[in-house]
Amino acid sequence: MFDIGASELLVIVIVAILVIGPKDMPHALRTAGRWIGKMRRMSAHFRSGIDTMIREAELEDAEKEWRERNARIMADTSGSDAPAAMEPRPQHQTPQSNGPPAPADDYDARAEAAIARAKPAASATHAGETGAGDDDQPSLPLDPAAPKKDG
Repeated sequence: MFDIGASELLVIVIVAILVIGPKDMPHALRTAGRWIGKMRRMSAHFRSGIDTMIREAELEDAEKEWRERNARIMADTSGSDAPAAMEPRPQHQTPQSNGPPAPADDYDARAEAAIARAKPAASATHAGETGAGDDDQPSLPLDPAAPKKDG
């Protein structure tokens, strides 16, 4: 920044020692450091203010350009029919039933019927795989209790 070399810095230090004196040198350097710190903070604050102003100006330009493009797009699409791809699709359509909703008992009855239809197929596949009956298979906690065979 100031382009001061080592020899020039040495001359400045010698002149400062001769002018200020070795006794007051620490106090003078402390004061100089404070002033340099204040100047750096002020210049950083000034720079950040300018950067903020530039950013705001760029944002205003971008917003203006966005508004112009948006207005142009809206003008183009309002005059003509929008393509089918831009029309919103229905989210999720549930099948419509003609009658009133079925009571909960009807749901239970249908569930029981489905379980009854599935039981013979499941027991036949288990018996065919192991070659043994249902008595040899361990029961799972969620399976209904199998009737005990007397024998």
